[in-house]
Amino acid sequence: MTDPQRAKRPVTALAGPYGHPLHPILVTVPIGTWVASLVFDLASHVVGDPAFLARASLWLIALGVIGALAAAVFGFLDYWAIPPGTAAFRTARVHLVLNLAVTAAYGASWAWRASGDRPGPALPPVEAGQIALSAASLAALAVSGFLGGKLAYRYGVRVADETTQAEGFRP
Repeated sequence: MTDPQRAKRPVTALAGPYGHPLHPILVTVPIGTWVASLVFDLASHVVGDPAFLARASLWLIALGVIGALAAAVFGFLDYWAIPPGTAAFRTARVHLVLNLAVTAAYGASWAWRASGDRPGPALPPVEAGQIALSAASLAALAVSGFLGGKLAYRYGVRVADETTQAEGFRP
């Protein structure tokens, strides 16, 4: 029989203290940078000099990939705490695979963009295909984020047990 509280406790202190996992705060880095990169991509089509926005988007994507890899380390620590064979574990596996696919897509996007980056101010607006890849990746990230929320709020993964949570609601 599996311990029902296992998924709530950290497998190591590196994952963050009990009830305060580090993974959720770290995911804000790739989410924020990738959303901003799409905004910059779109804006590169409406300004007179798109080069600075195209370059900024390139580097926002790189920062997002680095942030996603850091978040993944802590996400794996949380994943290992979930008992296999449970609905939470299956949800976490889909969340993990989606996040890895999104990170790989952004890594490919960075490589695609970097191959066209050249010195000087004459960089054109971001290509439609690159914008489409970013938009599709963000859509997949939104689905994954929904699943991450389900892990925390429905299954209580790495969240304090119900007794501890109830303390905050007692008069």
